[in-house]
Amino acid sequence: MTSIQKNLVKKNERDVTVDNRIYMVDILLLPDGSVAATVAVVRYCLKTIHASQNKLINPVTCMDARIDPAAAFGINLGDAHVIRNAGGNARDAIRSLIISEQLLGTNETLLIKHTGCGMMTFKNEDVYAVVETQLGPGAKEELAGLDFQPFPHLEDGVKDDIEFLRRSKAIPDSVTISGWVYEIESGKVRQVV
Repeated sequence: MTSIQKNLVKKNERDVTVDNRIYMVDILLLPDGSVAATVAVVRYCLKTIHASQNKLINPVTCMDARIDPAAAFGINLGDAHVIRNAGGNARDAIRSLIISEQLLGTNETLLIKHTGCGMMTFKNEDVYAVVETQLGPGAKEELAGLDFQPFPHLEDGVKDDIEFLRRSKAIPDSVTISGWVYEIESGKVRQVV
């Protein structure tokens, strides 16, 4: 078992049930396995939250590990179906958006890209070359025609994705859609569309 898998198991062993509510107590574990501190915050587990009692939104954002969507975007547990992928890409997110809107009742999408995004640093050809070098020609052939959807300009990437969502017949006009940029450096968001 990897250290990440061990940490997952340890986190799940910390559940405490009181009055039919499941609480999770966070413990900070150091890489050597020792306990550094007990976090004094207790959170309700998702099982105790009823979605109908909360506002439901779809933030679509990047999978970049520097972004904590809940902290960065003011999302409380049970408020959102957070959709993350490389670049906060609307085309990759469309399947999840349809499920969330049509089956689960969400009616607002916030598309949020960020400064310093790696998707602005390469072209499709670059990815194909790396895959071929590291995994061989068979892997490159398997990816033939796949668009990794890099974007050279941040604001244009936001506008392009918003236009894609607004043109989609699978996204109803009743869904509010807006586009934002999260500034990694300051922790602030600014609206683009």
